[in-house]
Amino acid sequence: MKSLKAGLYIALGTAFALSASTAMASDAPISGNLRIVIGSNSTGGDTYQNAAIIAAHLGEKLDMNVRVDAVGAVAGFRALKQQGKTGATIMFNHDQSYLGNLYGVKGYDDIFAEYKIGPTISINPGNAYLVPKDSPYKTVDDIIEAAGKGERVRVSVERGSASNIGFSALENAVKMKYPGAEKNLALINTGSQSDKNQALFDGQADVIHGSIQGNEQFTRLPADDQKAMRFIWITAKGETIEQMPEEGLGETTRDMMLQWTDPVTSVPQSADGDLFNFDKMFYFMYNKDIDPKIVAYFDEAMTEIFEEGKIQSDFKRSFFIPSFRASPEAEKFLVNKKDDYAEILSAIQK
Repeated sequence: MKSLKAGLYIALGTAFALSASTAMASDAPISGNLRIVIGSNSTGGDTYQNAAIIAAHLGEKLDMNVRVDAVGAVAGFRALKQQGKTGATIMFNHDQSYLGNLYGVKGYDDIFAEYKIGPTISINPGNAYLVPKDSPYKTVDDIIEAAGKGERVRVSVERGSASNIGFSALENAVKMKYPGAEKNLALINTGSQSDKNQALFDGQADVIHGSIQGNEQFTRLPADDQKAMRFIWITAKGETIEQMPEEGLGETTRDMMLQWTDPVTSVPQSADGDLFNFDKMFYFMYNKDIDPKIVAYFDEAMTEIFEEGKIQSDFKRSFFIPSFRASPEAEKFLVNKKDDYAEILSAIQK
């Protein structure tokens, strides 16, 4: 497999392209153009950013033209079924691919039955929950206790998404300690991050789902500013946050972040003492009937890319954590992760 210098450019609209300087080896199982569809419509979000990083390295490694298309999850699944058998169209998304199915969101298939799971690539460690800076809730335990004692706590998330699983974990934690009181946690379905922020600004929500990258700027504001907020919980594992640069992001250092994640800040998941955590994981998916030789070819390429070591610094520079697993290991890992979250949903639905 060659590793040749390529030209890089950003195209207008939703496409990212990398033009390789030479053709692929003639014995490769795939050649020409590679289209990566992503489960987001945004070219500025974390899904696109992660896809763009791996696409650049894949294009160079495989000597292919690689384009990232921000088509959204449902359109991405459709493209994978209709155009993915040859391997010329593959999909890149995160945990929402299976969470949407667990929550019964229309258009979300069971990815483990309908598609072939490819490698895991990276983690966005920034998944977080925030409160107004003057909120009486100082810790996530305060939220659990308030709901348990009958106080209505409004939590703004996007229903059926990666932001919803943290809310479900809080429901489960309240139910384990105060059975029946989980109803005091009120889900406010506000969709986009800007809508969630506005709900907090307007006093329509007590807690919102956000991210370190997107909300850190608001934590720098003085407490008397209507937009001032503070972190109360980061769902990533503490060991994941420990891999971040010491300086952190903005005025929030890594040591500060570690105060909002386990084991300092923890949400119980089971009576056995298991703690809930959620590392937002990005990975590839393929058409179910794709040639195994193509899967092996992509696995080989990505293994080499991660062994060479440059991509790790590219991810960390953008505040992401590299987390590579080849396809067989990735599928087992994601199935176990899905099963853990399915248990939470089953517990709160009983």
